[in-house]
Amino acid sequence: MKIVVFGSTGGTGKAFVEQALESGHDVTAFLRNPHKLGINHERLNRVQGDARNEEDVCQAVLGQEAIVSCLGSESLKDRSTLTIMTENILTASAQHNIKRLLYVASAGLYNEIPGLTGWMSRMILKNVLHDHRRAVNAIIAADMDYTIARPMRLLDGPVTGNYRTSDTVPQDGRSISRGDVAHFLLHALEEGTYVKETTGLAD
Repeated sequence: MKIVVFGSTGGTGKAFVEQALESGHDVTAFLRNPHKLGINHERLNRVQGDARNEEDVCQAVLGQEAIVSCLGSESLKDRSTLTIMTENILTASAQHNIKRLLYVASAGLYNEIPGLTGWMSRMILKNVLHDHRRAVNAIIAADMDYTIARPMRLLDGPVTGNYRTSDTVPQDGRSISRGDVAHFLLHALEEGTYVKETTGLAD
């Protein structure tokens, strides 16, 4: 499968690129700095650009079969960058007739985290969650074959495969490794599961 990955130099994005290449896919990594990824592979293509630029995104999406977005906010004060980048991805998807989109958001998107952890999330990540929510709403409105991942706190760590999924958040779940989030995305893509679903993730 031909997959373009936005946010490929972040922890989750890089883990997805590595796992997708290991699984035999052709991967296009979209990045601002083509030398930052640090992965070399015969099936890896680097495309330099800015996801805030619609033309850059459209060029990167050309010829792809699926899109993975692991993009993050630039700061806790940012309320619009994710929405802008996602709208550019959706425009490119429509232009090139690509339906499959996998997007990494955050747990707390729907105020679904209970207790003190949920309250802290709403306070600290208020702007980021607002931005993710607008981006996810745009994806749903575009009628994509989407999978929205809503992981709990992201940790650096290897793939374990021992994580849980939930419509809300896994009970007592607190964190998950970036490698496992990438694992979830890749298997959802390969197996055609979690289509038109938003899924909470935790170990």
